[in-house]
Amino acid sequence: MSVELNHTIVHARDNRESAEFFADLLGLEITSEWGPFIAVDLSNHVTLDFATIPADRITPQHYAFLVSEEEFEAAYTRLRERGVEHYADPHRKQPDAINHQDGGRGVYFVDPAGHFMELITVPYGGLPASRPA
Repeated sequence: MSVELNHTIVHARDNRESAEFFADLLGLEITSEWGPFIAVDLSNHVTLDFATIPADRITPQHYAFLVSEEEFEAAYTRLRERGVEHYADPHRKQPDAINHQDGGRGVYFVDPAGHFMELITVPYGGLPASRPA
């Protein structure tokens, strides 16, 4: 049996603002709108379905995205151009910096709803031997 993640719901104060922030940052597109959801499709066919809920009901979550070096560079440039606070570490003690974990690069930032986002170019533990860099 094959099990794959299909979608997850991302709570937001404003679903359009959060979906557009994420899509614009990573050069993605909003792929559909259905009921209360605005979806952004990832390259592995998982969708992030942004849904507006009251701000006091949002529990910040952590979302980590594996991106190519080119995607990282483009997104990091956009973060800096937009003045988005970002950090090299999850504890937010190294502002305006990136990390170089496992031979790749990584950065942490907070989205408009307060979720902790992370971009990495290499999975933690390094690339598997069967996956090309």
